Amino acid sequence: MKPIAKVENLSKLYRLGNRAAPETTLKEALGKILRSPLDVFSRRKQSERKTFWALRNVSFEAMPGEVVGIIGRNGAGKSTLLKILSRVTQPTGGQIDLYGRTNSLLEVGTGFHPELTGRENIFINGAILGMKRAEIKRRFDEIVAFAGIDEFLDTAVKHYSSGMYARLAFSVAAHLDSEILIIDEVLSVGDAEFQKKCLGKVTDAARAGRTIFFVSHNMAAIENLCRRGIVLEKGEVTFIGKQTEAISHYLAKTDKNLRMDFSGRTDRAGSGEVRVTAVEIRDARGATITTAASGQDVDICFHFETQPDFRKKNVTMGFMVRTYLDAPVFLQHNRLTRDQWNAALPPRGIFVCRIRRLPLPPSSFRLGFSVMCDDEYLDRIDDAGELIVTDGDFYGSGEVPPLTHGCCLVDAEWRLLDSGAAEIFAAKKAELET
Repeated sequence: MKPIAKVENLSKLYRLGNRAAPETTLKEALGKILRSPLDVFSRRKQSERKTFWALRNVSFEAMPGEVVGIIGRNGAGKSTLLKILSRVTQPTGGQIDLYGRTNSLLEVGTGFHPELTGRENIFINGAILGMKRAEIKRRFDEIVAFAGIDEFLDTAVKHYSSGMYARLAFSVAAHLDSEILIIDEVLSVGDAEFQKKCLGKVTDAARAGRTIFFVSHNMAAIENLCRRGIVLEKGEVTFIGKQTEAISHYLAKTDKNLRMDFSGRTDRAGSGEVRVTAVEIRDARGATITTAASGQDVDICFHFETQPDFRKKNVTMGFMVRTYLDAPVFLQHNRLTRDQWNAALPPRGIFVCRIRRLPLPPSSFRLGFSVMCDDEYLDRIDDAGELIVTDGDFYGSGEVPPLTHGCCLVDAEWRLLDSGAAEIFAAKKAELET
């Protein structure tokens, strides 16, 4: 099978700073050179120094039906790469071969006119994206239903909320038929429910055999949508391989805050008698870590402060781990483990929860917490931060299923019974039941 996309030694050079205004005539240009030749030479050298390689010698291939995740820090060159693949900008060097119709979801809503209705903008935006009028008519009902703006279809889009605008824009772009789909962070549009629909639409496109290049800072989305990953760093490819390995490579080189600080958070509930000020993750030795590995013993540490007159006892500290699609994975609090504190809390301290053999596959999970006393919330933040889990040897076999096969890992043991042992096994069961 031949690749549907092939990139060889792709490079993109940008010149930084303001360029000097060009001379209007040959006489003016020669006059400046004669008056100050050294100044002209100096300005030329300075211009040569003010350059920036957004991409340098990038090479990779993609097969038909393959979903490739492109990850890297801000400024790594991800968006530049997608713009070149989309023919929005031209490369400085290298070659790109794309064998199929290409659709790009780079900036949803490009071409929308605020004075026109949603209906009119569907046809205009569809035409900009390369759809024929007959194709737009055929997909019109699907576009409207997906966007969920039926009753506002004949209203000028300038009256739309930002969420409605984003939903309609994504819906138009997502319904364009193409062999190659290029996506840049569009799963962040709209509310949580619509983001799930976007994810489902992209998943359907992948299942239909479309080749997808997907850029996102959401490592869980990269892991679930993609099977291969490309890591960019300062415009160069530092890793190409399995998506979980690409994520681990990226996270290992990413500088993250070792401690999630909540002292300034305003999106919290509760009486405020106790406030969690920060959360950090530590390994079994007590060292603060940025990521945890599957099967690793970790401590989730909640730093807290209490009001001066706080004297309540039997406080419950708990946290919830969810997937990026908001599905609960597990809940943990000290009542479940019978670790109750009958004394009043100190003015400052740390709640520490030891999780033995972290039962999570490699992915990014959402972390929320709450502090309660007598069914009353003292402090609560539902979306406090991320728990990033990387590859680990949970089973001791060197194999850990990905998140697509389940959001938790189960410690188990298998046995094979021959016919004689099976009869004994069945007899014991019958004896217990009687």
